[in-house]
Amino acid sequence: MKRSLRYSFLAAASLALGISLSIHAAEPDFRTWSVYGGDAGGTKFSALTQIDRSNVAQLRPAWIYRCGDRGSTIECNPIVVDGTLYLTTPGLQVVALDAADGKPRWTFSGGAGGGVNRGVVWWNEGDDRRIFFASGTWLHAIDADTGEPVPSFGQNGRIDLREGLDRDVFFLYVTSSSPGIAYRDLLIMGSAVGEGPGPTAPGHIRAFDARTGERRWIFHTIPHPGEAGYDTWPPLAWKTAGGCNAWGGFTLDPDRGIVFCGTGSPAYDHYGGDRPGANLYGNCVLALNAATGERIWDFQTVHHDLWDYDVPCPPVLVTVEHEGRRIDAVAQVTKTGMVFLLDRETGNPLFPVEERPVPASTIPGETSWPTQPFPLRPPPYAQQRLTAEQATDLTPASREAVLQRLTTMTTGDIFLPPGFQDTVTLPQFNGGTDWGGPAVNPHTGILYVNCSNEAEWISMVASKPSRQITLGQLGQRLYGAICSNCHGFNVDPAAQTAETPGAVAPSLRDVAARLKAEDLHVLLAEGRGQMPPFPALSDIEKDALTAFLFDRARERRVELGEDDLAWARDTPYLATGHNDFRDPEGFPVNARPWGTLNAIDLNRGDILWQVPLGTYPELERRGLPPTGTFNMGGPLATAGGLVFIGASMDERFRAFHSETGEVLWEFQMDAGGYATPASYEINGRQYVVIAAGGGGKPGTRRGDAYYAFALPD
Repeated sequence: MKRSLRYSFLAAASLALGISLSIHAAEPDFRTWSVYGGDAGGTKFSALTQIDRSNVAQLRPAWIYRCGDRGSTIECNPIVVDGTLYLTTPGLQVVALDAADGKPRWTFSGGAGGGVNRGVVWWNEGDDRRIFFASGTWLHAIDADTGEPVPSFGQNGRIDLREGLDRDVFFLYVTSSSPGIAYRDLLIMGSAVGEGPGPTAPGHIRAFDARTGERRWIFHTIPHPGEAGYDTWPPLAWKTAGGCNAWGGFTLDPDRGIVFCGTGSPAYDHYGGDRPGANLYGNCVLALNAATGERIWDFQTVHHDLWDYDVPCPPVLVTVEHEGRRIDAVAQVTKTGMVFLLDRETGNPLFPVEERPVPASTIPGETSWPTQPFPLRPPPYAQQRLTAEQATDLTPASREAVLQRLTTMTTGDIFLPPGFQDTVTLPQFNGGTDWGGPAVNPHTGILYVNCSNEAEWISMVASKPSRQITLGQLGQRLYGAICSNCHGFNVDPAAQTAETPGAVAPSLRDVAARLKAEDLHVLLAEGRGQMPPFPALSDIEKDALTAFLFDRARERRVELGEDDLAWARDTPYLATGHNDFRDPEGFPVNARPWGTLNAIDLNRGDILWQVPLGTYPELERRGLPPTGTFNMGGPLATAGGLVFIGASMDERFRAFHSETGEVLWEFQMDAGGYATPASYEINGRQYVVIAAGGGGKPGTRRGDAYYAFALPD
């Protein structure tokens, strides 16, 4: 059945029975930062006013905490409760600090190796005060005062996130990179699951008893028979399909008892011939009854996703002036650079949304969706087109080289399906806005959101070569399909001299110096930390990856049989990866700015201002004004009239004038602040804290610090 823009909601009687019974939440203490994103609505707004436009230039580090371990980048938005700041480290430890001076109080190690973690959840009932934290496949309950596991939760303080998904996923990848959210005695959790070809886990949303760890409800993001949305998938997809996971976290309206989230794309990200249909609840904004998990409404932002255009963060809660009325709404920002403003109770758009025709896929067996939704207001805040007219003008030589390359590629507007020819993708797969999400001033309805405008390219290849192939060629093909999204694409030791751009996990450029070939086979079979296992890989596929990564036996030709291609047996076409697209000097190929900070009036649907976010120091030395860069992390808005944000590749932390976008202060950190800042007050002094973990998808140097800034005593 053809589905265009889709939003639905329960009957008014169900709303009244299921939601109006919920208790009103206590008024939050604006001096603390007790929830990921600042408050249950995810506003990332601080009502503190000690730091304002008149004195922000005086900000200095009040304390710096060095984590002292290694792992992935730090993307954590720390929380602050009762004078204690809770953070996570690159090596996936939880540390409690004195929020006034940064001195540690306790450390908890989940023992699950490295990986990305964006924060923790606070929950208390009387004197029972807990921190919930996910590492690897485990969800831990920690005593907030001592750092010890809570033995009454699950088994000795933890539960296995692979259990309770109504499907056997024991050998598949299931973790949680973003924190859940607490509602009454429930902990509501999403997950991070595999996105490549081959078996992947479903991203069902679950609520656990905060005291015991028992599963209390589940919402099937890949619908089961008899559930709404089941007809948007093949009949047996509920048994086999994966993805559609709420990996970016949650927001909550505690008065109405509604929990909100955005969901990722179905797996496999770039080929959907085995999942014809719109694929609810992939790429959706979801509103669920927080007490029961029942669906209230859903709104799909991308139908039958082929671009990895996940809804990367939950919608932010805001009240707007719309057509003469005050309306409680949610605002969803996206990787596509579009904002969907939806009625909080019904999911109906407040501004019109058009279903526009988009190009059809040329890949055999792929039935791409003929239309995609475009809101008429606000206008897109990201670049959505790259042709010759939009090519870089950085230098004549750069422009000429890029124009020549574009003649060999498929170019045009957003939603170009991946094809056999190299295809430009703008916004890129991590473009527009990612997991950092927006900040919003609840008093004005102004939304602040950062955006990445750097292009990438993608192409598709047959997964099963019909001729002889070398081990190196097969390994490169497998690497592009299953490794490049996290580790970056260019890993040839002979070709790389710097950190791989685009990598979120450690670069594999020097893997031969860190691992033996046989260790790689074990790692592929068992996984480690946030790296999933790949038990379906055949021996020859493991040998091929080894040949590619270790530069061994690359030229040995092999004759492949049916059983030698276990990984992609059911996926006829694979993507070559998320490929960086740069000019000969290494700068983005499209017109500037390459990254922006934007202020959007949600009341009228207008962009108020848009300014570059970040700069390339080399171009700065040439005298160019700020160009903007790829950016990762979110903003913090304050009642002092400021917007704080790190995020940019120049590793600076900035404060912008909230009404004009003028930079009022900046501080050079020793690593990129690819995280969202928090603000709190201790002993009458306001602090702004941000993680400077570096590395990650921007591919810059790594760090291990948290910087807390304040005015001089």
